[in-house]
Amino acid sequence: MAVINGLDTDSLKNVVDSVKQNWETGRITRSASVEWKGGFKSEATSRQFTAQVDMPCGLCGEDTAISPLEMVLQAYGACLTVGYAMHCAARGIKLQELKINIEGEVDLPGFLGLKAPEHLNMDSLPGYKFIKVDVKMKAEADDKTLQEIHQQVVSTAPVGLTISRPVRVDATLVTN
Repeated sequence: MAVINGLDTDSLKNVVDSVKQNWETGRITRSASVEWKGGFKSEATSRQFTAQVDMPCGLCGEDTAISPLEMVLQAYGACLTVGYAMHCAARGIKLQELKINIEGEVDLPGFLGLKAPEHLNMDSLPGYKFIKVDVKMKAEADDKTLQEIHQQVVSTAPVGLTISRPVRVDATLVTN
């Protein structure tokens, strides 16, 4: 068993081979549940893991936890981290350092049901207008190889692809 970047590369190869042999094993479902805890607080649960959520004080929250939009940035950064660790390990490249900084600009008028004055260039659609990612990586490989891995990771990161394209969402309401 070869372990690179904390990953068992034999197990990683077995996962890839398993999906190649039976494409249906590549179809997975993830789920989450979120329960309101008062004010803007909620608790999000996936499998046995929970995360607390709140809004900053400036947006009428109590600033006790990260906001939903910050969770999106964290999810994208974590997804990229998985990709770099995996693709480097698969190529036998040891990571020495990996740090990802992400920021995004949000226009609040749409979320608040407002239309901003035209001179502010806010389009009244809630959500991120752009996301900027800076990756700092040191690894036992040349710059050309690391750029290839970077392009592969960015072009295949599920969270990044999810937030960069339309995704069908079916939301239903069940009342008492």
